[in-house]
Amino acid sequence: MSASFLQVPASFDAAAIRSEFPILTRQIGGQPLVYLDSAASAQKPTCVIEAMRHAMEYSYANVHRGLHTLANETTDALETARQTIATFLNAASDQEIILTSGTTASINLLASSFGLGLKAGDEIILSEMEHHSNIVPWHFLRERLGVVLHWVRVCDDGTLDMEHYESLFSAKTRLVSLTHMSNVLGTINDAKTIVALAHKHDVPVLLDGSQAAVHMVVDVQDLDVDFYAITGHKLYGPTGIGALYGKMDRLRALPPWQGGGEMIESVSLETVSYADPPHRFEAGTPPILEAIGFGAALQWLMVQDRNAIAEHEEQLRRHVEDHLIACEDVRILGQAKGKGAVISFEIEGMHAHDIAQLLDKYGVAIRAGNHCAEPLMRRFGSSSSCRVSFAAYNTMQDAQIFLTSLQKVRGFLE
Repeated sequence: MSASFLQVPASFDAAAIRSEFPILTRQIGGQPLVYLDSAASAQKPTCVIEAMRHAMEYSYANVHRGLHTLANETTDALETARQTIATFLNAASDQEIILTSGTTASINLLASSFGLGLKAGDEIILSEMEHHSNIVPWHFLRERLGVVLHWVRVCDDGTLDMEHYESLFSAKTRLVSLTHMSNVLGTINDAKTIVALAHKHDVPVLLDGSQAAVHMVVDVQDLDVDFYAITGHKLYGPTGIGALYGKMDRLRALPPWQGGGEMIESVSLETVSYADPPHRFEAGTPPILEAIGFGAALQWLMVQDRNAIAEHEEQLRRHVEDHLIACEDVRILGQAKGKGAVISFEIEGMHAHDIAQLLDKYGVAIRAGNHCAEPLMRRFGSSSSCRVSFAAYNTMQDAQIFLTSLQKVRGFLE
């Protein structure tokens, strides 16, 4: 990414960060946009927009297979993005980074590839708090191979029942696949303990980092995790891009999951041999422009004061949550200590969809529904909740506008 697209801040300033996001100058219904739906998808800073536009305007070509200048420039830009992702996660090598279309594709990749070595009766440990993306691919293996799924219980405060987790291991356990941070509850799970307990049983671990990687520094080597999935559009980057980190020995042991160009070493009419990771798992033309944008987003995020952002997001969450808790007819889902910048709540007698639609009239964007986590919502006896989620660009004014607007909505619906 050209250095001209990136401005290194002297210190954290939410208003200054906000100014880097052009969409936040919009008005909705004559009101300033207050975007509190970043857990679904974050907005994009100018440097990301410009990096992708620059690549399209000046140096776009297909990658890895050309000998001309444009192909070489674009290949360098793509592989620089891979290196940036490796740095962001502190992977031992950029060859441990597989480019995918997002966390969903990353989990499906692993389920499809790892699943080829499974048989009926083999066991996989999941939890009740998983996003559908970390549920359905494993159900495919249950349906097609007879794999057995075990579910870690979620406690009333929104934390994982770690004693129950440890009790689920058996001689047939083949994989643990858990979220690092719940997209509904905001719970940040104890990843190091999750991994350590699994490794005691020689079981590899996949962590869904879609939410956690946004709000905290993730060090895959420190976690000792075997696989880690992230998605670009929640990390201030474009859609259609993500990554699966894998320890190199784990990746080398996996067969490819899709066939085509790029993922082969050699092909004949009789045989085929496969490329080394990561290209073994990247069949076809990759999402080139999206990868460049993702790299720009992570470079932007890494020059910020991540601790200051986390503290700022925590202040916003506490401010809003304290006001909601004070309302007797409001129920907040999940009260885990150290939770991330997500609040899911219900208001007695009011449907979440009605609340969200009316808030939009005041320019406030939140999420309403089951948040692609039906088992978790059923665990808490809910079919639909409102979700407020904070990002680096949100301000205390955003939080206050939300609370004021919510009070107006409540008066209308009562």
